[in-house]
Amino acid sequence: MKALRDVFGETLVSLASTNPNVLVLDADLANSTKADKFAVAYPDRFLQMGIAEQNFIGVSVGLASLGFVPWLSTFTIFFTHRALDPIRMLVAQTHANVKIGAAYAGLLTGLTGKTHQDVQDIAIMRAMPDMTVVAPADAIEGEAIIRWATEYEGPVYVRLARDASPDVFDERYRFVLGRTISLKEGSDVLLISTGPQSVRCLQAAELLQEHGISTGVLHVPSIKPVNKEEIVQAAEKAKLVVTVEEHTVYGGLGGLVAEILSEASPRRVVRFGIEDHWGESAPNDFLLDKFEMSAPRLSERIQKLVG
Repeated sequence: MKALRDVFGETLVSLASTNPNVLVLDADLANSTKADKFAVAYPDRFLQMGIAEQNFIGVSVGLASLGFVPWLSTFTIFFTHRALDPIRMLVAQTHANVKIGAAYAGLLTGLTGKTHQDVQDIAIMRAMPDMTVVAPADAIEGEAIIRWATEYEGPVYVRLARDASPDVFDERYRFVLGRTISLKEGSDVLLISTGPQSVRCLQAAELLQEHGISTGVLHVPSIKPVNKEEIVQAAEKAKLVVTVEEHTVYGGLGGLVAEILSEASPRRVVRFGIEDHWGESAPNDFLLDKFEMSAPRLSERIQKLVG
């Protein structure tokens, strides 16, 4: 297993070896986001902007206008809550070729303090016109998405969890914008998830199998845009659809799936996520259990649903 933050730093170092236009701008968190790997390898292409997140958005847009491919690196919370206005006005509205490496995303940042947790970012970013939103499940998909985003022309928001999670994919994996990926087939329940939470859904599906509940898992790495037809087709194979996300239940993946199915294939959709609560300062395992996002808790919740 490799943490997505390590994948972020190492992949950008690799890309910079063949693409002289790749730059990294950091907001005083390079040792945490692992952008410091890039700083060591390419100090002349690394810009330490300090604790000035709004300013480094503006600088990145200027660099993009000159033909550079700037990657921005800081904690998710500082993009979506401190620098949202310049992202909206300068990046999205101008279709600037800026890449947002949103580190420490989601619930599992409790050891940095609840103030640094962001479980609203998907809702904020997917509502923004002209913003592409993606969330890798593991190290392999993370590298593929970072490489893809560097070649893509336009703004991209990449949601990066802090810690390592088991690999779902192998070296044959290729990221395709909009595509969903079936990790497991099932006829009773379909779990739809994104990011590393898809790994926990896969683990929960194996536990449910032991209780005679056939559970499928659909991974959605591309949240915006997304292939609506694939979600509809997957949902129609199961009796119950459950979305699971390490994010608020308002406006995230659960909202997206409910929107799609209410229009194209009306059915019951149960949304598992953060129920309108702030996070907590605590270890990951504690938070997963408290918010019922761990594989055992998911299995228990779904068993109650199918009763």
